[in-house]
Amino acid sequence: MKKLMIAFCALFMGATAFSQNLDLGIKAGANFANISDVNDLSSKTGFQAGIFAGIKFTDKVGVQADVLYSQQGAEFDYGKFDLNYVNVPVVLKYYLVQGLNIQAGPQFGFILDDDIYVDVLGANSIKANAEKTDVSGIVGAGYDFPFGVRLDARYNFGLSDVSKTDGFEGKNTVFSLALGYSFL
Repeated sequence: MKKLMIAFCALFMGATAFSQNLDLGIKAGANFANISDVNDLSSKTGFQAGIFAGIKFTDKVGVQADVLYSQQGAEFDYGKFDLNYVNVPVVLKYYLVQGLNIQAGPQFGFILDDDIYVDVLGANSIKANAEKTDVSGIVGAGYDFPFGVRLDARYNFGLSDVSKTDGFEGKNTVFSLALGYSFL
């Protein structure tokens, strides 16, 4: 019985210590998106929202993964370029000082809805389709406040083309600001 009590206490203390480094929560924010390498497009403002999970391995190093609904695309005078994704960024967080961190890692996007339409001189309209997946790199900075609030600023630079259309070589570029809350 004594061994069982010691094992239970060790398991409880280990789980408690592990959960101190676990970070689960929700986040939402604004996206300022564009498509690179395409003329006459301007930034489109959208939003992102979702959940995050992270773990701190040491006082200086952690990893965070998000699952985010994200509105992206671009604005222009002759049509639409609206893209809606589920994005899964996985970033390494390096803490410079208490709470302040820099972030870098890959992001994998999956298209939910695309509306790409170009009207050329009112006569020739082109309807295009987006690629089903998107691969990007992310760099950013954040601050983890001690009372559960998280603030992130990230830049997402596309590594894969957005559209299936031959000759179109634009990639997503997105600057995002997000506010989150950690439940743990």
